[in-house]
Amino acid sequence: MSPDEFLQQCDILEAQALAAFAAAEAACDSKQLEAARIEFLGARSGRIKQLQKALGAVPATANPAAGKRFNELKRKVEAGLDGAAERIAMRSRQQAEAQRQRAFDPTVPGTALRLGRLHPITQTIEELKDIMGRLGFAVAEGPEVEDEWHNFEALNIPPEHPARDPLDNFYLATAARCATEIPNGGAPSLNPTEAPPRLLRSQTSTVQIRVMEQMRPPVRVISCGRVYRPDTPDDTHFPMFHQIEGLMVDRDVTMGHLKSTLRLLARMAFAPDVEIRFRPSFFPFTEPSVEVDMTWESGWIEMGGAGMVDPNVLRAVGYDPEVYSGFAFGLGIERICARRHGVTDIRQFFRNDVRFLHQF
Repeated sequence: MSPDEFLQQCDILEAQALAAFAAAEAACDSKQLEAARIEFLGARSGRIKQLQKALGAVPATANPAAGKRFNELKRKVEAGLDGAAERIAMRSRQQAEAQRQRAFDPTVPGTALRLGRLHPITQTIEELKDIMGRLGFAVAEGPEVEDEWHNFEALNIPPEHPARDPLDNFYLATAARCATEIPNGGAPSLNPTEAPPRLLRSQTSTVQIRVMEQMRPPVRVISCGRVYRPDTPDDTHFPMFHQIEGLMVDRDVTMGHLKSTLRLLARMAFAPDVEIRFRPSFFPFTEPSVEVDMTWESGWIEMGGAGMVDPNVLRAVGYDPEVYSGFAFGLGIERICARRHGVTDIRQFFRNDVRFLHQF
């Protein structure tokens, strides 16, 4: 392309772009303005981007002048776009105010001001429910005060397992256990003269059991709620925290389905470039089990655990593990919320400091 042809193209493009912005401004149409922006300033297929590629074909002797004219073209088009957008926004506000003034009835009682806002953890829970709902998962609820069957036994955690230690749980009552076995499954029975022990649930996996007891596959649910563990509070631990639990049970469910679901959840909740990885781990209620890590912008961070539902868990709720398989995952909501908002100490979420909460 000759230098004269390039300069002529710059003149034509500038005139057409400014005319398109002016037409959108005259119509007070932000969508029309956005279409014009994409046409002329689009990052990949915009006409200015295409003209920039032609700059390389201009002879080297004329390249400085051509480059200067191209930069001037780009500045003028961007300034024209910004000006049109600002004026459209101003006119829209003026029109809305005029409409409000016309519709104002001084005899109608005023609208009460809304005080406060949702807690950042609640905001995160609602967003996660919306994301998983779009992936086909229904929301399930369960009690926070649980019995040992739903919190341990049905989740393949036997009586001798260290996870059931009273030092690692918030028990509300105790009961003597008999040495006899329940005939149909091997779980120890409780002394009928004693009240069955109750505890604050230590994971939202208890909701999995309650859901599967009440319905047949296919099952696709999530549960978000508080769980309790006697952890010493620090920047990543708290005695009460929140989990999102996911469960899918059907024929031929695989680890591939689990990883795809978590990848979609991560990219919809955080950013399109989030990557996830699995590390081998152990949980009594899943086999195989994995730790779930995510990364974007900086290094890897552990977000929770997951795995394929253990056959013993399926049997406990009357599912045939030869027919059905499933996956489950549990992620810490405080970790998700903290990661999204750049919070380094989850204790801040529970201090009720209005100066902190007002940021969200």
